[in-house]
Amino acid sequence: MTLKFCIGLGFSPVEHYVPLAKAADEHGWDTICVSDHVVNPQTIESTYPYTPDGSRRWEPFTPWADPWVAIGAMAAATERLRFTTNVYVLPMRTPFAVAKTVGTAAALAGGRVALGIGMGWMAEEFALLEQPFAKRGKRADEMLEVLRKLWAGGWVEHHGEFYDFAPVEVTPAPGAVPVYVGGLSDAALRRAARNDGWISDLHSGAELEAYIATIEGFRREYGRESEPFSVLASCRDAWDLEGYRRLEAIGVTHLVTQPWLFYGGETDDVQQRVDGITRFADEILANY
Repeated sequence: MTLKFCIGLGFSPVEHYVPLAKAADEHGWDTICVSDHVVNPQTIESTYPYTPDGSRRWEPFTPWADPWVAIGAMAAATERLRFTTNVYVLPMRTPFAVAKTVGTAAALAGGRVALGIGMGWMAEEFALLEQPFAKRGKRADEMLEVLRKLWAGGWVEHHGEFYDFAPVEVTPAPGAVPVYVGGLSDAALRRAARNDGWISDLHSGAELEAYIATIEGFRREYGRESEPFSVLASCRDAWDLEGYRRLEAIGVTHLVTQPWLFYGGETDDVQQRVDGITRFADEILANY
């Protein structure tokens, strides 16, 4: 599979989403990735797992768009661009709300939607959304069973450890929605191997190669090695055609980046971001 190029919109101003999506759609990008948090408490006891000191990567009042509202708006303004979340905190919601929200977005977008999930790390946010933090991984696995039933359409019932209900239907029912899983723990990598893809954090190429090898081992263990599988990766030491080809060779299927960072660094100017999307497309996508 030829490497595909994706734009991550994490920490971006909400008013940038639609113009950036239009530019990406016009210039051959494959996917837009949208991040997720509902609330940002002033103080927390939970430890953020992706920084050395456990502190959050963002400052207070950083914008966090609702990902499915944002995806709906961007899908309406584009024709071929795909969308996913990196990542949506699945067990912080109920399966019925997720089935309705994602199913509606998938239907409106004509199937251009995937669901990228994480298990979450902030106990305080779970408490505010009135969902249990304990056993969230096992609960999310059962949620995925429920979601796939509901998305298939028709009357659906389920009798499990966490969810037990008589026949219901949820319409629209989009059919299959790809599920990608983020996380670095053994449990997260196994969950990814059981589903349709893995979403990385920011890594070196060597780190990505090791993670991918581990996932491929799990996929063989589950008898899924011949099924399609996506790897959505962010890489800190690949920034040219040669580097991107190395990523493809180790099994990365989608590179997630913010192209304006290559042309002047971080900016809140939407036109500079659009220019970065266009220039990267001209210099990389057109020659890949």
